[in-house]
Amino acid sequence: MLGNNIPQSLSDKTFLTVNYAILTLFALSVLYPLIYVISASFSSTEAIMQGRVWLLPVNPTLDGYKAVFEYRYIWIGFSNSLFYAVLGTALNVVMTILAAYPLSRPNLDGKRFFMLLLVFATMFSGGLIPSYMLVKDLSMLGTRWALIIPAALSIWNAIMMRTYFKTSIPGELLEAAQIDGCSDSKYLTRIVIPLSGPIIAVVALFCAVGFWNQYFAAVIYLNDKDMFPLQLILRDILIQNEVDLSMLSNVGEVDKRNGLRELLKYSLIVVASAPVLIVYPFVQKHFVKGIMIGSLKG
Repeated sequence: MLGNNIPQSLSDKTFLTVNYAILTLFALSVLYPLIYVISASFSSTEAIMQGRVWLLPVNPTLDGYKAVFEYRYIWIGFSNSLFYAVLGTALNVVMTILAAYPLSRPNLDGKRFFMLLLVFATMFSGGLIPSYMLVKDLSMLGTRWALIIPAALSIWNAIMMRTYFKTSIPGELLEAAQIDGCSDSKYLTRIVIPLSGPIIAVVALFCAVGFWNQYFAAVIYLNDKDMFPLQLILRDILIQNEVDLSMLSNVGEVDKRNGLRELLKYSLIVVASAPVLIVYPFVQKHFVKGIMIGSLKG
């Protein structure tokens, strides 16, 4: 190609060299902690306690993952997070579609008012105490619904999806459907939603990651450990060191117990992050397209 034959000046070469060096350092600063956590999760307890793990696993073993899946509260937290992520994402996607589609219609009465109301809600909120009181007055305090209902609609996602509907779905489709006697509900379910796979995948990914990593709301609204999401179990292990090693098999002497406690931290981080990393490749092909189209001003 002609562009590859254009000679570069000294300043251009210097800029590219510095740019690549900075990007390489930035990539290493991001990748190294991830590599270290993965390597530590596969290393022996003695190597971790002695600080011999730097890049690759030392004395590779699966003891950490065996301990993870033997710890009862990890299974409870995993199942709770899965419940919150699946149900919360499904409800959020449905609510987002129901909010975005009417706002994308040019003939909606009061559309400007509703848009201003949504934008106002993104800038101002009642705060933590009013939110807590609202959840309490609705009798959701200490229940699973306290983590799902208040997060049932994301205004940013609704605005993004509304923009996608306006820019990607021609108005002529609606006119043709109405001529054929198609109702609004059938038009939404049979035409709009099948054509909106990219933006729905993006919204679903955002919601799923948000619900899976949900932490602060669980700290405020939940007090029963059997309802804790995985992130709270992770907090108990990483920060408060609340690991009931009596639930683990084949744990005896003090040194082994302390080493296993440290090993369990790294293994749990990998286990907690794995579901999101597994799901992402399936929606990645829609991710860029949905973001680019949905972010256009409309």
